[in-house]
Amino acid sequence: MADAPPLDEQLRTALPDLTRAERQLATHILSHYPVAALGSITALAKAADVSTPTVVRLMQKLGYKGYPDCQRALRAEVEAMLVSPLAKHDRWRGGVPDTHVLNRFADAVITNLQQTVGQIDPAEFDAAAALLADPGRRIFAIGGRITHAIADYFVTLMKVIRPDVTLMSDMSNTWPPALLDMKPGDVLLVFDIRRYENAVLQVAEMARDQGAEIVLITDRWVSPAAAHARHTLACHVEAPSAWDSNVTLMVLVETLLAAVQTLTWETTEGRLKRLESLYAQTRFFRRYR
Repeated sequence: MADAPPLDEQLRTALPDLTRAERQLATHILSHYPVAALGSITALAKAADVSTPTVVRLMQKLGYKGYPDCQRALRAEVEAMLVSPLAKHDRWRGGVPDTHVLNRFADAVITNLQQTVGQIDPAEFDAAAALLADPGRRIFAIGGRITHAIADYFVTLMKVIRPDVTLMSDMSNTWPPALLDMKPGDVLLVFDIRRYENAVLQVAEMARDQGAEIVLITDRWVSPAAAHARHTLACHVEAPSAWDSNVTLMVLVETLLAAVQTLTWETTEGRLKRLESLYAQTRFFRRYR
């Protein structure tokens, strides 16, 4: 299937027209994407609690000749998701349009935003926001080598909106004490985009084992941490650069902050007023006459 959309997009589009068993299979693949569909057809059918003919029928409905044909396409997706910055740069350089980099990059980012908003389930987003707004839950956040900065940004603003928000350090020796204090029902917001980091996956797994609820913000190929997440929000991140773009992740974070602020406004308004008073007392910001 040349130029076909990614398998996860095909599955989401096809869901309304599938039989009960096919929908059960599709949901299982999406919940464990892409790992679920990389093993044998027998293992996939058993894990999804469907028959092997159901697997074949679903793949044929999507336009593949069969399960092996689907796997070939999926392996190509996985190769793309793990591509290194140097390889990404060479690939983009070979097909650069004749427009200025400002326009090319802006076009890519705008497309990413449109595709991201188009594929996120509003109910999933609202449920994630409700978890983050719940005053009975403490919030922790962690990111990877690049996305740690976004986790830091999220925590800086969320601390103003509500109490009990903690940024987990990017130093692994600080994780055990943080996990020690994590209680069942607490929320861990995880940022993980390609190339996925083993350390982030390990923290998510350990937090889930302690009863924490995981909210994952990832890319459209979906981090392996999704296996431990209650809610997964996937972003499109490709850009004409050696690195992926984090613009969609930042927009998603700011939208979550706005949603939580709305849900907690009675508390947040008072916190904002007290904070402004403290800033005024310390003369933190410069005043202009």
